[in-house]
Amino acid sequence: MYRSHFGLQESPFGITPNPAFFYAGNTRGEILQALLYVVTHGEGIIKVTGEVGSGKTMLCRMLESQLPPHIEVIYLVNPSLSPLEALFAIASELGLQPAGKRGDEVLRELHADLIAKHSAGKQVVLLVEEAQAMPLATLEEIRLLTNLETARNKLLQIVLFGQPELDEHLDLASMRQLKERITHSFDVPAMPPELVPEFLDFRLRAAGYAGPALFSQKAALRIARASGGIVRRINILADKALLAAYAADAERVEVDHVNNAIQETTFKKKNRIVSHATTALTLIIVLLLAGIAWLLWRPPLPALAPARPAAVAQVAPQAAPPVAAVSSKNLPQ
Repeated sequence: MYRSHFGLQESPFGITPNPAFFYAGNTRGEILQALLYVVTHGEGIIKVTGEVGSGKTMLCRMLESQLPPHIEVIYLVNPSLSPLEALFAIASELGLQPAGKRGDEVLRELHADLIAKHSAGKQVVLLVEEAQAMPLATLEEIRLLTNLETARNKLLQIVLFGQPELDEHLDLASMRQLKERITHSFDVPAMPPELVPEFLDFRLRAAGYAGPALFSQKAALRIARASGGIVRRINILADKALLAAYAADAERVEVDHVNNAIQETTFKKKNRIVSHATTALTLIIVLLLAGIAWLLWRPPLPALAPARPAAVAQVAPQAAPPVAAVSSKNLPQ
């Protein structure tokens, strides 16, 4: 709708991950290069965590698009699978026919297929999305697949993508062995406010925009504050702000257009840490106010009758021993 108005060839702020719009700033380029290195060198299990909408799926798509041809990529996108269902899904991704077979039969076929691929100079990497939502037993089953190996190489490379809850699961005693198999961990950070103007401009240029800065500095920083630095939120607000500017027949996006976008958008709380901290602070304030109210409104205590003075026992002073009582035998000679 607004594309022709602003000279765009396509929508710049779609939320579906598109490698053509991958922004390498804010350490994302470095994370991608590190992922490419560790995957191609077959170094154990890799973990990538980040908040909802932080860009994990985009990294996953970029990783797949840039891996060399000898590496075969398979996906496990349904996190609710049981251990056996996950095994069957992986086998199906590799072109095997697991239907109607026992789990141990499928595992043997999977092992044989991976050995054949390794002998042919190929490598297989399993990309697991939404790993934090996966049953613990299924995560353990995936760990066991790393036992499929030759004398020198792992036959299956695994990359886990998940929200921070994945780390909480890995801290459980039952997940200790899986945690110890993770050789590299990466965290996708939120976008700092100072990079949001650059991010917006990059996406616009990737969509074919060729004019001067389309978002004013104040508008971009307003998006940064309202989004909390979460990339998906930035894209949603930027898209709605462009629509508001188009509706107003404006040549660029200003703060008022962003404010209109914010009013039409409801985001959940940014993360659980802020939520927990806010809850704890609220509880403390409520308890303090309750204590003050009790002190101010408590009923007066009944007056106590004056206590009678207790009788004081008369104790006769003890007489000092007579001088004569000190034996001369005890005196120094």
